[in-house]
Amino acid sequence: MNVPKLKLKSTLAGLAMGLASAALFAQAVPAPGTSPRIDAIKKSGELRVAVLQNSPWLLENTTGSGVAWSGPAWTLANEYARLLNVKLVPVAVSHETKVPVLAANQVDMTISPLGETPERLKVVDFVIYSTTSVCMFGRAGNDKLAKVKSVDDLNSPDITIAYFTGGAEENWVKERFPKAKFRAVASSGATAPVEEIMAKRADAAPINRVPWVNLNQKVKGLTVFPQENNCQGSKEKASPVGLAVDKNQQVYLDWLRAVEKTLEPKLAAEEKRVVENLK
Repeated sequence: MNVPKLKLKSTLAGLAMGLASAALFAQAVPAPGTSPRIDAIKKSGELRVAVLQNSPWLLENTTGSGVAWSGPAWTLANEYARLLNVKLVPVAVSHETKVPVLAANQVDMTISPLGETPERLKVVDFVIYSTTSVCMFGRAGNDKLAKVKSVDDLNSPDITIAYFTGGAEENWVKERFPKAKFRAVASSGATAPVEEIMAKRADAAPINRVPWVNLNQKVKGLTVFPQENNCQGSKEKASPVGLAVDKNQQVYLDWLRAVEKTLEPKLAAEEKRVVENLK
């Protein structure tokens, strides 16, 4: 009677050991001579990482006290430095230089979060650990939205969608909602055309899932689609987000990606914590 239970325990124990071994193998630093980049990092004693705040993945603490950087990107970079047994050195960059610094060998990786695009893939490789996406929001008291159950339902001649002219969502809105009416407005510097919604000139508008949390706290009486998890699980206009390294460093890249896999639950939890604390 106890034989099957013993076999099950043995099988589970073996599986656990196998998973643990796989995790340890993934974290093993490639041997000397197999990756010029890793050899150079270990020789210098420093892992140089390009930094530029981009919430919720990388946040800068400018108070003058406490840890200077935090977020999933910083957590991942710290793990790389720990495994390499080197010091983590942040290098400040701008939006214009965060990619070029890689080819110029001024940093070993850019941890300022980057969206993976076909253009960027031509010059850098990515270690993906998250995604960014878009939600659609409107007034909770709008009768037209009372019947809307999903983002698909906004694709209707009865719905007017506002967007910023020249904004990142303009082309996507036109392709995603071809049956809807459109209202193009000049960018006001806001994260979304909320004034059009509140003035009842439009029924819905796009917003990135991250700033939506802050907007929903500041402006009362809004609703969002998709509604699940306060739009944080949206797949609309989804784009991979990650850190970047210069091209033609396969051993280095493979190791970075393998380590990231072992940290995925921790990175997801850290991102969720940051998003929930946005104010």
